[in-house]
Amino acid sequence: MPITKERNKEIFTEFGGKATNTGSIEGQVAQLTERIAQISAHLKENKKDFSGNRGLMQLVGKRKRLLAYLQKHNLEGYRALIEKLGLRK
Repeated sequence: MPITKERNKEIFTEFGGKATNTGSIEGQVAQLTERIAQISAHLKENKKDFSGNRGLMQLVGKRKRLLAYLQKHNLEGYRALIEKLGLRK
């Protein structure tokens, strides 16, 4: 199930500042995290969905690259984002 337009607006409002700021790194990472959670739940039920697994790995890689960029350019924003999303332990 894809993310609805309303949920996308909520994500970008919360993390990107406003709903139209879809280019913000924080908003993109939050959106990817939401999609990763949905696909992970799908893959728990459908263990043989190998194309879904490949898509999941691509999303995880993209999120990792965006987080590396954010860490390099805005360390405080990076720390706040991973705390808010609960990505690292």
